[in-house]
Amino acid sequence: MPGMSSGLAPGNSVIVSAFQAALLRQALVVVVVLVFLAIAWSVLRSVQLRNAAAVSAARSGVIGGAVVGGDAGLSGLAASRSRQEALADPEPSGRRFLRIGFGLLWVFDGLLQGQTSMPLGMTSKVIAPTAAASAHWVQHIVNFGATIWSDHPIVASTAAVWIQLGIGLWLLVAPRGFWSRAAGATSVLWGLVVWVFGEVLGGLFAPGVSWMFGAPGAVLFYCFAGALIVCDERRWGTGQLGRLILRTMAVFFILMAGLQAWPGRGFWQGKPTSTGSAGTLTSMVNTMAATPQPHDVASWMSNFGSFAADHGFAVNLFVVVVLAGIGLAFLSSRALVVRSAVVVSVVVCLADWVLVQDLGFFGGTGTDTNSMIPMLLVIVAGYVALTRTSVVPEVLSPELELPANLEPDLGWVSDPLPPGPPPTWRERVRARPVYAFRVLAALGAVVVVLLGAAPMAAASLNSQADPIVYQAVDGSPSRLDVAAPVFVLRDQAGQLVGLSGLRGKVVVLTFLDPVGTLGSPVLAHELRKCSLLLAADNRLVEFVAVVTNPLYRLPAATQAFDADEGIAGMGNWLFLSGPVRHLTAVWKSYGIETRVGLAGSTVANSYRVFVIDGKGTERYRFNAAPGPASSASEASFANVLAGTIEHMLTTP
Repeated sequence: MPGMSSGLAPGNSVIVSAFQAALLRQALVVVVVLVFLAIAWSVLRSVQLRNAAAVSAARSGVIGGAVVGGDAGLSGLAASRSRQEALADPEPSGRRFLRIGFGLLWVFDGLLQGQTSMPLGMTSKVIAPTAAASAHWVQHIVNFGATIWSDHPIVASTAAVWIQLGIGLWLLVAPRGFWSRAAGATSVLWGLVVWVFGEVLGGLFAPGVSWMFGAPGAVLFYCFAGALIVCDERRWGTGQLGRLILRTMAVFFILMAGLQAWPGRGFWQGKPTSTGSAGTLTSMVNTMAATPQPHDVASWMSNFGSFAADHGFAVNLFVVVVLAGIGLAFLSSRALVVRSAVVVSVVVCLADWVLVQDLGFFGGTGTDTNSMIPMLLVIVAGYVALTRTSVVPEVLSPELELPANLEPDLGWVSDPLPPGPPPTWRERVRARPVYAFRVLAALGAVVVVLLGAAPMAAASLNSQADPIVYQAVDGSPSRLDVAAPVFVLRDQAGQLVGLSGLRGKVVVLTFLDPVGTLGSPVLAHELRKCSLLLAADNRLVEFVAVVTNPLYRLPAATQAFDADEGIAGMGNWLFLSGPVRHLTAVWKSYGIETRVGLAGSTVANSYRVFVIDGKGTERYRFNAAPGPASSASEASFANVLAGTIEHMLTTP
């Protein structure tokens, strides 16, 4: 599938080495940020200790050696303490649970993106299987992002590492205010990018979509959590947001129950039928059990796969009933029912995470923990937000007794803000210097995000594949310093052309089969791309091809090839041929091996490109065999060749 694979093994040593080197270089920037934050923490901690000493002196009534007495002094001290405590008002517990939980998940996902198989395995092992089974319009959308990744595997893979690590750290260090909401918004934006291109729209348009397999995509829960973090904190303290979260999850579970119960999708089936196809769940579990992983986990999955095969109908009925029951329970207003549904959802989700989703991150190309863990974080955060409200006792009537599930946690209750304008940034820093540190830490996390986002944005605007892709396929070009063997042949118009007659120009020489259907058309396209990349320098370059097929060597064959491949209009393109004995001498002098098959086309051909300078000296030799490469490595070859030519033109 175009754009989905580089045609290279995920463990290609060239790509892996480049990926690790890029991560190491960028990690140095992160180290600098951490050193700066450590210095800032030391300074701000000193300020905090001095403030604490001043407050202690004020409490004892001694300031500058004088005793502060009277009710006025006590009143002023009380007002100051009230103001400082208000400035230090803690974060609502439900929001804090959600923020820290997803912050840790983003950090873990970022570390998973650092696996050495990611640069090449992300498109071929993660995206391509789901995209291939999805609708054509889905493939078209996903192919845009997959092409960017295939063309720039090092930039894209390192960007994913730092963006996700940065978002996770940002969520962890910024609990309140603008920077916390900005972290939530960033989580939503990047989550949508991952959902569309990395999860192929959550696999919703592929067969076998199911809650058990991760529908509607794990990262949608990251987006949901990010949106909740952006919400006004006052809604967290009333239980209103917790109720909204659980009711949203209720609708989700009921819909997933209906999808799981839908007939004809293979979930009610266990053992293979007469057609030989096993049930959808059984097939999925057996496939995941074969993933490289700890033996115990594989054994658990194999046993569950056998159980699902023997009791397919009963297993699916259980799943449908449980999903529907959890959804209906979340709609209930009874605390005991909701609490029981939360416990059941935790047990069932963890069981599915282990026995079906295989923990989500084994196999070398796992990008996250799959859907069950983020789903549970959202559910538990909703329950915590519903039950641990920040209701201030002073606003309640003394005779009013709170229900047990709404009893306030006094550890989270703070005095209302004193009358007056909202606290300024300077007041916040004076009251709690750690606030300034958190702002600096959030800025440091933003730097980490930009460390990945900026190169990724630049790469998405560059349609040319990186040179590293070609080098991974065919290696680096060989540097030469020998006289190019001269020859005289006829071009596609029948005119005699001698290599010595092209002195003064850079000559790009290759060998093509005019009736070839594999390597020759690809290589011709790459030479045309190279010509376009050279722009104004193109007039200083001559592209020359020599026929490699002794049976199809007349001008009619070369002219037809030029027309079919769209290169007939190139003003600096020559396709040379001549008598077989002349062609054989040229092949031999350049080390080109060729054999002709029974059908008349070459079945073996040495795909090489020689770059000859204006003095007739061979300067570079490229191994240009297309092999299993995709459009990424092909475009990469044109990019490398153009860069080499430009270097020759500018270097004496």
